[in-house]
Amino acid sequence: MVASPIFGLWSNHRPRREPLVCSIFINVSANIYYSYVYLPTTENKFHMLMARAFVGFGAGNVAVVRSYVAGATSLKERTSAMANMSACQALGFILGPALQACLSFIGEQGVTVKIIDLQLNMYTAPALLAAAFGVVNILLVLLVLREHYVDDHGRQIQAINYLSEDRVDISQETEESIDQVAVLTSNVLFFIIMFIFAVFETIATPLSMDMFAWTRRDAVLYNGIIISCIGFESILVFIVVKVASQRIGDRPVLMGGLAIIFCGFFILLPWGNQYPKIQWADIKNNSVVNQTFDATLGTNSTLEPTGCPPEQTWCQYTPAIHLAQYITSDTLIGVGYPACNVMSYTLYSKILGPKPQGVYMGWLTASGSGARTLGPVFVSQVYTILGPRWAFSLISGMVLGAIVLLASLYHRLIAFSVRHGRIVE
Repeated sequence: MVASPIFGLWSNHRPRREPLVCSIFINVSANIYYSYVYLPTTENKFHMLMARAFVGFGAGNVAVVRSYVAGATSLKERTSAMANMSACQALGFILGPALQACLSFIGEQGVTVKIIDLQLNMYTAPALLAAAFGVVNILLVLLVLREHYVDDHGRQIQAINYLSEDRVDISQETEESIDQVAVLTSNVLFFIIMFIFAVFETIATPLSMDMFAWTRRDAVLYNGIIISCIGFESILVFIVVKVASQRIGDRPVLMGGLAIIFCGFFILLPWGNQYPKIQWADIKNNSVVNQTFDATLGTNSTLEPTGCPPEQTWCQYTPAIHLAQYITSDTLIGVGYPACNVMSYTLYSKILGPKPQGVYMGWLTASGSGARTLGPVFVSQVYTILGPRWAFSLISGMVLGAIVLLASLYHRLIAFSVRHGRIVE
């Protein structure tokens, strides 16, 4: 959230290669830092917080990437190019959780590489793999990326001198005529879209452990598989989105995606007369199960208690969410979210028009990052204290509010060139 406008401003005045390499290097260093958080004897939580903060700061380069794609495509190419970029992101969502699920078999203890004081386990291995991919990214940016610019009609623009007066004049001219209401609306919609996905991401593990009595390891494995399947589904959605947006336009696709997300969260509302398993119910009657004595090994072994924690009092009166509900919801959100995601920043880039979009894209990314910051807080407070009925009702209401906002300002969310009559929509 902090880094996106900074990197966006940097990309407006310097070659985009510079902020990209810098941000990826920060991300690589942060992932390595994260892998060594266990080493300090004190303040481990502080080191964990710092490592994740730097990972977040490095992720601010998304604004640079989106502004580059916006400047390198015509209006007709924009949706397809953004969808292709999102498909690559979805491929990352597939490979990331799939690899994490595979790496979960290393276990919590794992192995120790004494030469470099590294504890390689199911928690550190994904971070180290992310660092390795970051090094590959840096090499690709330095050796492959060539900056390219076209106008909204697709006509080639010569290489830009970032400090030239002509470029500044164009920026100032278009700055005054940008529809700021449409810009603000796009940011609000993107915030809501990213907020609900952050909630979806964050709530998957606690929800599945509470409702289905999965262990921590099962939750990591099964949710990794589910999110990987959603990633495959997203790639198909991006293919459909490219065709649908050409036929019916970007705004109807965005509206349809929000409606599908609403259905996905509405389905998760608990109903029926079955209740989740509560941990203390087994602890009272089956203490031998939780603290068993292995006569062969002569040692005590503790099994992980499963089910809804007793401190979550809503577990006693809130019906359980069924696995079929969970899978159906995941499927619907896996359709609606990618459609909304790609359409929101495609529309945004068209609204901004022919100007350096780094800062504006930075603000859009910052709004999404702010949503991803608040999403886990929402889960930890509303879900933990009040339960899924309140949590998913509020989310459904938020999505419904986004639909109303989009409908009320539908006529203003149009491309800059269309708004000024340069291109007929």
